[in-house]
Amino acid sequence: MSELFDAVDALLASRATLPPPAERKRLRAAHGLTIDEVATALKVRRATVSGWEAGKTEPRPPERDAYARLLDKLAELYPTTPAPAAETVPPPDAPAPAALTAVPAPAQGQPLPTEPTSDAGSVSAPLEPQVPALDLADAPAAARTPASATGPTSTSRRPGAKKAAPAAPPADVADPRFENGPLAVLDVEDGKVLAYCVGGLVLDVPAKSLPSLVEWTLREAKLGQPKLSGPGRPADPLLVLTEAALECYGLPTGLSEDEKDAGRIPEGHKVIKQLVRADWKLTKRGFGPWARIYRPAKGSERQCVQLCIPSWNALDARFWGHAAQLPPAELARVLGTYAMRVMTPRGSTAVTGLELMTALHPPTHAVRDEETGALRQADTKTPGSLGSDPVDCAPCEAPDGHPVLTALDLPRFHVRGPSEKLFEEAYDWARPMTDAECTLRHLVGIDVNMAFAAGANGLNVGLGEPTHVKAPAFDPKLPGSWLVDLSHVDLSRVKAGKEWVELDGSLLPSPFTPKGDHPTGPAWYATPTVAYAQELGYDVTPTEAYVRYDNGRYLDGWYQRLRDAYLATMADLGVTADLPPEDFLTAMDGYKARDPELGIVITAIKATVKGGLGKLRERPRGEGWRPGERWRALERPTWRPDIRAAVISRTRINLHRKIVKHAAFTGQYPIAVLSDCVVYAADGPSPLDILPYRDGKPLPGGFKLGINPGLVKHEGTQTVLWGEGVREQFDAPQLNFARFIKDGTVTAADNGE
Repeated sequence: MSELFDAVDALLASRATLPPPAERKRLRAAHGLTIDEVATALKVRRATVSGWEAGKTEPRPPERDAYARLLDKLAELYPTTPAPAAETVPPPDAPAPAALTAVPAPAQGQPLPTEPTSDAGSVSAPLEPQVPALDLADAPAAARTPASATGPTSTSRRPGAKKAAPAAPPADVADPRFENGPLAVLDVEDGKVLAYCVGGLVLDVPAKSLPSLVEWTLREAKLGQPKLSGPGRPADPLLVLTEAALECYGLPTGLSEDEKDAGRIPEGHKVIKQLVRADWKLTKRGFGPWARIYRPAKGSERQCVQLCIPSWNALDARFWGHAAQLPPAELARVLGTYAMRVMTPRGSTAVTGLELMTALHPPTHAVRDEETGALRQADTKTPGSLGSDPVDCAPCEAPDGHPVLTALDLPRFHVRGPSEKLFEEAYDWARPMTDAECTLRHLVGIDVNMAFAAGANGLNVGLGEPTHVKAPAFDPKLPGSWLVDLSHVDLSRVKAGKEWVELDGSLLPSPFTPKGDHPTGPAWYATPTVAYAQELGYDVTPTEAYVRYDNGRYLDGWYQRLRDAYLATMADLGVTADLPPEDFLTAMDGYKARDPELGIVITAIKATVKGGLGKLRERPRGEGWRPGERWRALERPTWRPDIRAAVISRTRINLHRKIVKHAAFTGQYPIAVLSDCVVYAADGPSPLDILPYRDGKPLPGGFKLGINPGLVKHEGTQTVLWGEGVREQFDAPQLNFARFIKDGTVTAADNGE
């Protein structure tokens, strides 16, 4: 009889009533219990409990009865009004003050040619709206799908997730082709290959070879993203291979020195032979850290999978921090957040920044043939794009060694000066401190948020080839490069609005040169620089120019996408756009430590901005190049040094305008400026000791504390004694403090010794 009673008890336990997933998490947190404590008590894995609270899985006997008993007791201690059915609670173990969120937006478009665009390597940079979001389950709490699930692949999605108004049409968000997210991190556990996806989902991978893995990804994995723009194409799925996954599929876990130099494994490698036998192709860059495996597209159907291999240095530590060392679930969280907010990575952050421009403005679009009714590529470029064909820059815009300079017949070893070459670069300027500044106690550095992104916002740039014009009338709305003498502009007397103001011009950097030196004669400038000379109240008379009559605000969408990604991620870290100045400074103090993984995402977003702009003027990268010859980057429509110059020019001018406003109002002048960082001497250590606020409102047109691009944050503070000490130590009266203000560490190498 007792056996019958036990059987009945087991049946009842298997149907024990459980509260909704959100309530489970609330009850645990209300009693101060951690997921690990609950898992230990129930003798299950931590990920199992996390999956119960996320709603991805349900407990089974005998744990179900014990878990229900625990929740019943907690509900007696902490009763509450049930939450609305549509609500969800942030995932377990989420960092304060907000759980990880991701912006539901369509993914990037792809170019129409049948061969995928090959990746290029990373190069150095030239450098507020509230974002609706979807909750994602905590990645470390991923629950594995049961082995008995129907079919070779089983998915587990959290039911009842709250969906805010998406940034794209709902149809794109709910696209069933990409229901498992943009990417997956592949790892091996207990002899099985597992794919860790965005949101904590884990898939069983049945593929035993790399060709079969590519087939599985395209047919069953449901990975990828919808297109970013109407004429574009959906994003290709991205697979990130851990070292264990590399071994499983016959690939080396690291590259030899020769392979590192080549950037790929040899073409005779057995895995590449497997791909060739299965009719798969690789791009011209071969099988490297960011490999692309494809078959030529048939009609609108694209067959392409991208691989990311962290152990081959695909995730450069300069831009991705320690991401390559993260466990698979955490790495999926980092890359997934970046992919959903920016785009699926296409290579380095620099490559991705450039690809984002193309994705938002695809060069070609499909049209229907009037005779056959079939879709084909249009004969003209997509309006607002750079088109499919590269455009040569003007001679003054060309970097040294560019083939366009050979026609000028310059003497050998000739060094071009400002009247021959466009020098639009970021600031690197410093000056000695005055006696009055030496009596103050602190040096305070402020840094402009996303300065180069803000410089791109609303900027009119050229879309087509340049036109050479002699003695042109300057037009501030016409993008181009202008040869003009600005040496007559006197910074001691400038216009601020409609009124003239008197300043100490000797304490200000010139807005017309990167080093802050006053120009001495005619020089080439981008449109924003010449327009600023007019704004300061001085006439400009160019002698010649290269202008672009085909122009538009090409970078607006690029800026908006990156801005929204930046603000959403900073909000997850507790830094929002509506904080008062004091609260903002407090929130920024150690913000990355609140969630190091999201800190990685922030670093990657910033690197995407600077790297993408740097790619617009990518230099030769070996390959046996000689001066006067074309290099590979020149064959891209996105090789546009004029656009890079215009963005840097506008960024520098934006900064100088604020410096002038600040000096006119407060009488304070910068001691050093480096790119987007400005250093002032002050009595106190806080930015509030130098920034004028009245009734909580900043100086109009001046510096303002805040997280939005173009506003400023605290970069660092050192003492005036420290500053004078390092200048005396290195015998450098104009040592740029802005370079070291963050932590105060200066070495001989930093001073060029």
